[in-house]
Amino acid sequence: MRPAATGMLKERAKVWRWRAVNPGAGRFACIRQGRRIMSIHRSNKMAISGIINTNVNALNTLNALGSTSSSLSTYIQQLSTGKQINGPSDNPAGYAIAQRFQTQINGLNQAVSNGNQAVSLVQTATGALQNETNLLQQIRTIAVQSANGSNTSSDRASLQGVVSQLLAQVQTIATQTQFNGQNILDGSFSGQQFQVGANANQVINVSIANSQANSIGVNTIGTSGTVYAGASGSVTNNGSAYTINTGAGGFTAGTVSISGSAGASGVAVTADESASNIAASFNAITQQTGVSATANTSVAFTVTTGSFSFSLSNGTSGNPTNTVNISANVTSTDPTGLSGLVASINNSTAQTGIAASVNSSNQLVLSQNQGQNILVSGFGGSGTLQAGSATAISSGSGTALVQGFVQLQSTQGYSLSGGTSIGLANISSLNAASTVNVSTVQGSNQAISIIDNAINALNQQGGALGAIQNRIQASVQNSQTTATNLQAAQSVVQDANIAQATTQLSKYQILQQAGISTLAQANSLQQSYLKLLP
Repeated sequence: MRPAATGMLKERAKVWRWRAVNPGAGRFACIRQGRRIMSIHRSNKMAISGIINTNVNALNTLNALGSTSSSLSTYIQQLSTGKQINGPSDNPAGYAIAQRFQTQINGLNQAVSNGNQAVSLVQTATGALQNETNLLQQIRTIAVQSANGSNTSSDRASLQGVVSQLLAQVQTIATQTQFNGQNILDGSFSGQQFQVGANANQVINVSIANSQANSIGVNTIGTSGTVYAGASGSVTNNGSAYTINTGAGGFTAGTVSISGSAGASGVAVTADESASNIAASFNAITQQTGVSATANTSVAFTVTTGSFSFSLSNGTSGNPTNTVNISANVTSTDPTGLSGLVASINNSTAQTGIAASVNSSNQLVLSQNQGQNILVSGFGGSGTLQAGSATAISSGSGTALVQGFVQLQSTQGYSLSGGTSIGLANISSLNAASTVNVSTVQGSNQAISIIDNAINALNQQGGALGAIQNRIQASVQNSQTTATNLQAAQSVVQDANIAQATTQLSKYQILQQAGISTLAQANSLQQSYLKLLP
């Protein structure tokens, strides 16, 4: 019985016929001269068709083997690098996230390095300042010794020789202390920035004052020194804060000139200008002068009992702003009696910025902490307000304008001059440490004051540098913590799961071996047809 799939192969004019050897099982055989040459199953269409030009089985096996080899390579790479994302094609979104993390981590690591270098610079400066302070302490001790009446002129001359050598060493330290080739104590290290963050403008600004012997202890204004409007003069300051008081008659129009470590500039002042505006003008030229300013306005009124009704505002008498109406009764001049007036003013603090309180002298204190003017106008009622020796404000008596004060601060020396627009009061003037001379009793006493001021200046600078060092170290610690957390986050996205990758590697190794074996069998199937040839 010949099946439907039985064919005839003609080769060299010989006919080979297929014979069913197990029809029920679909098995056939090719018989030649009574011998079985080949047996096939009906489901093997390729064998049945006898196609040898295209080995479909081998192609399918080869495709599967290629996919297996690709997966195997992926897991080999993951295990060799420890990363599940080794390129954009592995996971485009994850790759972008991991790269952003890496950018931030690199920046933070460099910021840590920058901060450590900055700490080293600051430590170098503070160490040198301490050495200068030690030398100045020796000079002061010698000055105290020289001021003693038991010393002769010859003794003091010998002591002055020692002082001169010590001052020379102070000058040497100030001019020769360097970090990475930069002088840091001669006044040239000013307005520098330490990049302590991974992003732009994450900096700490540092300026180190001039600690040369001819700069420390020079022309100092005491902390109580006040500059009043209305007189002329100038003063030089080595960094101590002092006040420009615009409340004693107000500034007249003119220009206040400042010459600081970074340069010189001027501030134009108009009549009745607020301390707030003057401070803003000073701060606008801080980069040129190295001098910054703050402003505040405060006035204390003696209050009588009675009724009060007045307008409270900022601005000037001709241009009031943020005006509010105040009404209250004062039954006594103690804090309890003034409480109604204080409460009425403080209810409008959010609008005017003016706060009221009662001081220990039972005076009404009005304050504007931004330095804006305080204007009292439209006064009515039976009570009165009086500031100092000024004329008391009463019903129909006009207005009171309080302008406040400006405080200047710099870590380095600067000079201030005002011509006819600004005057000076309570100013104590001293010479530089380099001029110390203990060859006389008077010179020795003056030397003590000069050296005290010089030591104080160095101590202030050392304290400021210590605070800067703490800031830098805190920034370094924060950068290290942030970098650690980012690395942990990056690991979640990028790093390979070794256990999982090992399991997958074993799987694809087995599949690859099976694929290679199957491919060999698929290729050998074609070779079976050669047996059909005579």
